[in-house]
Amino acid sequence: MSEELINLIDIWKVYKLGQIDVSVLKGINLSIKIGEHLSIMGPSGSGKTTMLNILGCLDKPTQGEYLMEDRKISVLSDDELSEIRSLKIGFVFQTFNLIPQLTVLENIGIPLFYQGVDEHIVKDKAFKLAELVGLAERIEHRPAELSGGERQRVAIARALINQPILILADEPTGNLDSETGKEIMNLLIQLNKEGKTLVVITHDPKIADYSTRVVRLLDGEIVNET
Repeated sequence: MSEELINLIDIWKVYKLGQIDVSVLKGINLSIKIGEHLSIMGPSGSGKTTMLNILGCLDKPTQGEYLMEDRKISVLSDDELSEIRSLKIGFVFQTFNLIPQLTVLENIGIPLFYQGVDEHIVKDKAFKLAELVGLAERIEHRPAELSGGERQRVAIARALINQPILILADEPTGNLDSETGKEIMNLLIQLNKEGKTLVVITHDPKIADYSTRVVRLLDGEIVNET
């Protein structure tokens, strides 16, 4: 297997709006190495979210090839894409996406619950991750009882429970104050240092500065890479 986790080869995403074709991604070529910390930057409408959706197997490209671990992802069925998401990818969103009725422990464990893993194993793994993100004392609390930073820590723990090879973080500090944002980024960076491949979607140069490589999108094309 190559040192590259992901290869995007001439990726296009075109949406039909009535009789009009709108190209959101235009011939994207991008390689992401195993263990890399990459930021994807760009203004609103640049194609960042569409890129995230394709990387996260939430959407398929209209044209081009997506390889993950040398496997052709762009030709997989919806069920196969769902399996990739479940086993290989952890998502961290700006809006946390926690279930209000569930406790911290239950929110962390929900991906394994949906996989049918034994309840005791789920609880054990969820508690260890709660400890990892500094929430061992808060496991019985519900999202409404947590600060924004604590909610994002729950979301990160939930993203880790399936032991993903790739973490996709979409504006992970967007709803947080600057100090809490630093704490969350430091946590993500620590996970990256431990071997997780981390891709952060952001419009914030300060967040991009944490990464080892920055790709800038504009109007669906990569215009700069540093």
